[in-house]
Amino acid sequence: MMNRDKLKSVLKSLQSTCVCAQAFKNIRRKLLVSLLVSAQLLSVSIEPAFASSRIKDLVDFEGIRENQLVGYGLVVGLNGTGDSLNNSPFTKQSLQALLERLGVNTRESDLRTANVAAVMVTGNLPPFSTQGTRMDITVSAIGDSKSLQGGTLLVTPLLAADGNTYAVGQGPVAVAGFKAEGDAASVTRGVPTVGRISNGAIIEREVKYALKDRRTMRLALRNPDLTTAKRIAAAINIYTSEKTAHAIDPATVRLDVPYSYRGDIIGLLTDIEQLRIKPDQQAKVIIDENTGIIVMGKDVKISTVAIAQGNLTVTIAETPVVSQPGALAPESAETVVVPRTAVGVTDDKEKKLAILQSGVTLRDLVDGLNALGIGPRDMIAILQAIKSAGALQAEIEVL
Repeated sequence: MMNRDKLKSVLKSLQSTCVCAQAFKNIRRKLLVSLLVSAQLLSVSIEPAFASSRIKDLVDFEGIRENQLVGYGLVVGLNGTGDSLNNSPFTKQSLQALLERLGVNTRESDLRTANVAAVMVTGNLPPFSTQGTRMDITVSAIGDSKSLQGGTLLVTPLLAADGNTYAVGQGPVAVAGFKAEGDAASVTRGVPTVGRISNGAIIEREVKYALKDRRTMRLALRNPDLTTAKRIAAAINIYTSEKTAHAIDPATVRLDVPYSYRGDIIGLLTDIEQLRIKPDQQAKVIIDENTGIIVMGKDVKISTVAIAQGNLTVTIAETPVVSQPGALAPESAETVVVPRTAVGVTDDKEKKLAILQSGVTLRDLVDGLNALGIGPRDMIAILQAIKSAGALQAEIEVL
């Protein structure tokens, strides 16, 4: 970093060589901003470098977003793996309507749809896409078709939520899975009724959004948090050396475009998204009881608590004994089954009481629970019991 005397000498030399005073002011401003950013990094980078994240990875800029499209179409050319007439009558209706639009009269003919499948076509319209560019689409069967392998999607308009057509899809369907079957056995790998067409749709309508004319922008946090929003606003204000960013709620930061960036909002957003901050997060424990998965954040803390977990095993064994009549027994004698039950109780006395001290970290918490020799599902019950006792300083979210 330059010292103050050296910086003054550089500024004086630049002032003497600059013809335009306004150009000198711009250069001086950029140097001051770079010094401010360096000072910010030196003052706030107490955490390791890997603990910080770019603003680009934490927020979504207003207006820079995708739009979902959907359409209904037909896939033809299937090798007998298409829809059946009994279970998918809409496929026949769609095929007849398509052929009639092409000038083929099919009212009196008996159409078969074994080589045709009705599908739903979905895709995401990229932001700021222009007419003539292409996008990827996904094709999914909606009837009882067994496979879309080898099929070709016919011209399918893709509509947005406003009902307008924004793209048109067509092309051969690429399917990763397959299905083969015989009279007594079948083999299926993957999902053969879903395929993808790379660059299979041509964009026909653009979504108008005048980004360069914006005077204010909103930054939407992907993980809303008050502290993170405040840190983002502070980092932007230090970089621009103006109070242009304001955290208006945990999920939104409002950005007023500085005068020096008017007409160059792309340059402003490019500079802002590279700034690094340390995001904050709420202490939370995520539990999936179906799979036994537990995920805990680094800020999870507990108060002093004692934990004991014992395994009580009850074993019941039935060993019935058959009593048969002897050789000289009367004819009225019968075979009798005498039940015998053995009940055993095993208490694991090696499980002792463990004490977890107040303010322990996530590592200490995990080590303490692992020291008890318990599995994930028992750990879920223990965490919920600690929370019920008021000793777990975190939110438990059960999926």
